[in-house]
Amino acid sequence: MGKVVAIFNQKGGVGKTTTNVNLSACLAKIGKKILVIDIDPQGNTTSGFGIDKNTVEYSIYDTLMGEINIKDTIIETAYRNLFLIPSNVDLAGSEIELTTREKRELALKSSISNIIEDYDFIFIDCPPSLGLLTINSLVASDSVLIPIQCEYYALEGVSSLMNTIKMVKKGLNSNLEIEGVVLSMFDGRTNLSIQVVDEVKKYFRGSVYTTIIPRNVRLAEAPSYGIPVIEYDPKSKGAKAYMELAEEFIEYIEDVI
Repeated sequence: MGKVVAIFNQKGGVGKTTTNVNLSACLAKIGKKILVIDIDPQGNTTSGFGIDKNTVEYSIYDTLMGEINIKDTIIETAYRNLFLIPSNVDLAGSEIELTTREKRELALKSSISNIIEDYDFIFIDCPPSLGLLTINSLVASDSVLIPIQCEYYALEGVSSLMNTIKMVKKGLNSNLEIEGVVLSMFDGRTNLSIQVVDEVKKYFRGSVYTTIIPRNVRLAEAPSYGIPVIEYDPKSKGAKAYMELAEEFIEYIEDVI
C-alpha cells in the first residue's frame, strides 16, 4: 500500500510547490511510482509539470464534488513513473461548496482509498492556508512534510502549523505524523541562513532532513519552463540537492519499516 504525504506550510513562499514538484520527480527518477495531487487553487504544481491547468478535462475539483471517479482525473506527465491529478480555477470555489456537505473533511480520503495501492507515494500539494482543502489533505494523509525557508521569520507561523496538525490528529486523523522538515532557500554565505538552520533543528528536534536545498538559479528557472529541475539541469546544485533529499526520504522510510 502506498504512503500519502501532505506537503504543507500555512506560510506562503517557503518552497512548498518547488519541493512537491522536484522531490516527486526525483523519486520517480529512481524508480518509485508517484502520484501528485495538486489541491492548491493556484495550480502551480500543475504548471510545474508543464501542464496547462486551463485546458485539463478534469481536476481534483471534479472528484471532491463527487462528479468524477478519481481514476478518471489522473493524467500522465512527460516523466516515467510520475502521474498527476491537476488543479484548475474551479477549485477556488470548492471550499464554499464543500461547507454544506456531510463528512466534508473526508471527501479526499474517500477518493484516495480507491487508488492508494496503485502508487508507492502520493504527494498532496496543499494551499498555503487553513481551510477545507487543507483539512481534507491532512485527513487523507499518513504524514506531513514541512518545507521551511532559511530566511527571516522562518519560524513565524510554525506554532500555528503544529497546532493545526495536532487538531487534525486529535479529531480527524489519529495516525497523522510529521514525515520531516525540509530547509530550503539556503545561502551559506549569510549568517542568517546558518542561524535559521540551527533554530529549526532545535525546534523540531531530529525531524529535520540532513539535505538542505540551496538557493539556485536553475531551480528558480525550471518552473517557468514547466520542467522539474532534475530534467531541466540535472547537474545543477538544486537538482543534486533534491536527488539527495529523495534518497534520504526513502532511506528514512525503509529504516522505520
